[in-house]
Amino acid sequence: MAPKRHITAWFVVILITLAGGGPLLYLLGEKPDKQTVGAKEKNPVPVQVANVHHGPISLRRTFSGSIEPRTKFTVAPKISGRIQVLHADVSDQVQRGQLLVELEDAEFKQEVIEAQANLAVAEANHVEAVSRLEIAQRELQRTKTLFSRGVASESGFDSAKATFLTSQSAVKVAAANLEREQAMLRAAGIRLGYTQVQAEWQQGDNQRTVAERFVDEGNTVAANTPLLSIIELNPVIAVIQVIEKDYPLITLEQKAKVYTDAYPEKVFTGIVSRISPIFRESSRQARMELEVANPDHLLKPGMFSRCTLELQKIDNAISVPNMAITTRNNQHGVFKVNNDGTSVEWVPVEPGFASGDRVQLISPKLSGRVVTLGQQLIKDGSAIRITEEISITTEGEKIP
Repeated sequence: MAPKRHITAWFVVILITLAGGGPLLYLLGEKPDKQTVGAKEKNPVPVQVANVHHGPISLRRTFSGSIEPRTKFTVAPKISGRIQVLHADVSDQVQRGQLLVELEDAEFKQEVIEAQANLAVAEANHVEAVSRLEIAQRELQRTKTLFSRGVASESGFDSAKATFLTSQSAVKVAAANLEREQAMLRAAGIRLGYTQVQAEWQQGDNQRTVAERFVDEGNTVAANTPLLSIIELNPVIAVIQVIEKDYPLITLEQKAKVYTDAYPEKVFTGIVSRISPIFRESSRQARMELEVANPDHLLKPGMFSRCTLELQKIDNAISVPNMAITTRNNQHGVFKVNNDGTSVEWVPVEPGFASGDRVQLISPKLSGRVVTLGQQLIKDGSAIRITEEISITTEGEKIP
């Protein structure tokens, strides 16, 4: 029996040790010591704290988007024909007015030759008609003189007059034919010019880049068939989609920082150039365009981009680390460290916007230090022991 009592005693000792002693002492009929029960509450709780910051704070948003060319157009022929020569290929730099594609032009050259021949005939007919008009005019003048002297008959005078009027009409017809043949020659020349497909644009720089090629030499194409795609690479456009909440905070000419995965260490500067006046019903977002300088042509259309904009800035704001904000009884607040640094006070707060690792406080006006780690172990008036104090800048950089 002795060994059994020995085992039972050790079992009770272990239970008392694990339970802190107090509860089992009551069960055993012994009154626990007040100092033993309250020892845990009197021990300071180790916490981490940070300073309350007074100064400028900015509301920044980063939007995902894609890079697009500012201008893009497709080179296409105005006539059908077979491609004889391609003077440009993908990634080539082209100048305004540069010859890009040549189509076979033998047929169109023949049209020009025929038009030139028809024009020569029309010119000759016009000269002949003018000569006949001059002769008819002299004959009419001579007959009119003879008729006034009574030598020529009235019928002779009428005949000369009719001949003159007929010659006048012939001159007009010949002149009209001449103009028509001149127009036909110009039209034939224009069609011949269509066999020379050039890079033509009105605005922007004189240099662009070939983005895509859709045909090869020897292909027969119809009118308006895409041949080449020409884009402008400096500047480019970063397109983002903005929700309703952020839409009123963005204005034209607002600056932004643009980042890409291709150049993670490089920051590009963008300026808001266009803001869509409508939201898409499917996404409830509005399109915005940022013009980004790209003198080295590093940014390419289709690249993924991240655009960071400063939507709001408060020069003299009160802010705390976002880790300091906690919730008790459905109310936001912080644990403010008292001046002696040994206890805390629960202070309800109204948070504003977040910037990096800090949160703006709309109210109240705080100063001093707040707890950022260990809030779950403390309450209003709890004793604390500061293990680490950090300072967090408005840019989110931690300073030990």
